[in-house]
Amino acid sequence: MDVDVRWYGQTCFRLSNRQSISVVTDPYSPDVGLRLPDLKADIVTVSHHGSTCDYLAGVRDPFRVLVGPGEYEIKGVFITGIPTFADDQEGRVRGLNTVFTFDFGGTTVCHLGRLGHVPTPSQVKNLGSVDVLLVPVGGGGSLTSTQASEVIGLLEPGIIVPMHYRIPRILADLEDVDQFLREMAMEGVDSQETLTVSAGRASEATDIVVLEPSL
Repeated sequence: MDVDVRWYGQTCFRLSNRQSISVVTDPYSPDVGLRLPDLKADIVTVSHHGSTCDYLAGVRDPFRVLVGPGEYEIKGVFITGIPTFADDQEGRVRGLNTVFTFDFGGTTVCHLGRLGHVPTPSQVKNLGSVDVLLVPVGGGGSLTSTQASEVIGLLEPGIIVPMHYRIPRILADLEDVDQFLREMAMEGVDSQETLTVSAGRASEATDIVVLEPSL
């Protein structure tokens, strides 16, 4: 099943398929310096509590909200939430984070949210096989580019989409995506508006896709 992936800055994405099932992750408030376009979703996931991730007013009703760990099946999409931390101090600084994986009929997208540490072996095992990894790379309390590369090595996804890095107008002090691309020895990657992933997509090497924020 084909899945379309669009990025809106920070850790906010819209995942959708041809059956018109859509998921919005981590909608943010205007406090971050950006303004979300008019978004509609069947499901909204919140990885971390705060204005950068849980501005539900930014998405049109009706939708179902998923917050925290658990297993869900909604309109044919299998969703798993795995507990992690939003810092590298076991949550003592920024609290908890939920990593969500979405299985769209054979295409698995993993959204790391505001993950702030390298996952444990048990957490990696629980995440399972990942086709598309949405990974924070800009620091600011979440993964730095160096930590992100380590996480990628553990999960071995087919496609990597960096998120939570510096873009125009954003107020947070974040690293540029170029720093992550240098870390991955992948400088000069062209950006694109939308990523479309097909089930069973085969690739001998991991691809990095840089998305332009749809603002």
